[in-house]
Amino acid sequence: MSHDDLIKREFARQAGTFEDARLNTAFTSHLARLVEFAEPVAGDVCLDVACGTGLVARALAERTRHVTALDLTPEMLATGKAGADAEGVRNVVFQQGDATRLPFLDASFSLVISRFSLHQVAEPALVAAEMARVCRPGGRVVIADLVRDPELPGDPDRVERLRDPSHGTMQTVAAIEALLPNVTAAESFDVQRPLDVWLQQSRTPAEVAAQIEGELRDELGGGPPTGMRPLLVDGALWFTQTWAHLRSAV
Repeated sequence: MSHDDLIKREFARQAGTFEDARLNTAFTSHLARLVEFAEPVAGDVCLDVACGTGLVARALAERTRHVTALDLTPEMLATGKAGADAEGVRNVVFQQGDATRLPFLDASFSLVISRFSLHQVAEPALVAAEMARVCRPGGRVVIADLVRDPELPGDPDRVERLRDPSHGTMQTVAAIEALLPNVTAAESFDVQRPLDVWLQQSRTPAEVAAQIEGELRDELGGGPPTGMRPLLVDGALWFTQTWAHLRSAV
């Protein structure tokens, strides 16, 4: 199975959970912060690359002229379009496509954005290059993603792949900066998340979920570091991710 096929398989299973208010707080959390960071204006023509169900696209639609929401997985797009229709959003078009071969002419959009995609794809440099290619001169490319701190012990990618086999490799902030021309703004921040909800959202099999929970509890007890930085919140097991936003002028 190719990596693209693996992504489509895993995210077809997760399409419903992206819109489930009990489980999708990771996708709605800090969404307004990302929109503000992107600095949208009323005349912007936007592209949301690897959009999932288009939560970012739908948030941008309120403040811009038009948004194209592109994703590899048909089930994600269908769920997103149903959500947009129910919300009365009329300036978003959902389109299937590959982030490494964007089906658009050069300089087609004034704002090109992608959230939580670089750590999934096999060729992040190609995705970043394609985003820059379709951005107009004077426009902005914005990447938001999970990132890793090379100074921290453990291998969070290994645990992420246990949960979701389509997970690829988290980049460092410096590595993402190197993929983009003329980075004008960057920020990173820690996000603490409940383990149970994270595992339910991905529909991780029970035996794998139990393995992940066991490893994190072992770490809290002094065992080997997982890279997930676990903690207890009111007795419940949580973990820590670092998210980053980067904006580049084209």
